[in-house]
Amino acid sequence: MDVFALYGPSGTGKSTNALELAHKYKINAIIDDGLLIYNGRKVAGTSAKYERTTVQAVKRAIFFYEDHAAEIKQAIRDFSIERILLLGTSQKMVNRIADALEIAPITTYISIEDIRSSSEIKAALYTRRTSGKHVIPIPYIQVEQDFFRRLIAQGKKIFSSKKEIIGETTIVQPDFGGGRMHVTEHVLRKLVMLSCNDMPEVENITKISVTLNDLPSVSLEVYLNVKRGTSLPYVAQEIRHRVYNSYIQHLNIELHKIHIHIGKLAMTGA
Repeated sequence: MDVFALYGPSGTGKSTNALELAHKYKINAIIDDGLLIYNGRKVAGTSAKYERTTVQAVKRAIFFYEDHAAEIKQAIRDFSIERILLLGTSQKMVNRIADALEIAPITTYISIEDIRSSSEIKAALYTRRTSGKHVIPIPYIQVEQDFFRRLIAQGKKIFSSKKEIIGETTIVQPDFGGGRMHVTEHVLRKLVMLSCNDMPEVENITKISVTLNDLPSVSLEVYLNVKRGTSLPYVAQEIRHRVYNSYIQHLNIELHKIHIHIGKLAMTGA
């Protein structure tokens, strides 16, 4: 059996990228948080995301319980799986999973940093930290109805580069996550305004739009009042620098793009 492993800290987007990665390497089976997913559908196991405590979730994810491990091992044999992808928070964790399921050794290790940009990872961590949303790489309809109250929303269909559907995801909010912090859109926009509050060239900022899904970005329209001869690209770059640093400082979010539209321009004599 060819065993692949994708590892990285919790909340960095492993489950979100698992289907795409499996498609790329022609892997038809995935082990993720206690589940065996085969050809895009759950075929065995119980998700660690449904446990009530963090300790129980970790035990479920590493197949600590013998009956759980036995169920997965039997399913691997039943489906004659020859290629499998293990997901875990570290190399140590995926090695423990491989040992528990008796499918070691792992032939290929892939870090989440190899397939996601820094800005994508920080956006995923922000969503996990503030909303507690977790992704399960199985269709919405397969989520157990007993846990429907924990369901947040249907995730999204995953497409290949050829626009073919290669799987679906579901988003859940586990019980073991604890308290959450919610940052409203008003606050996200306010950070943009405050970052440029003391720039004499910026008369006003309007039409602020913030997107933190996938690649985080900010779009804004500015009214400028500058002296003749002032370099507008320089002013725009200063605005980008201030907005970028504000999101890093307050939210630890690395913005991928900052779009600036000059809606009004006034010039005074030098």
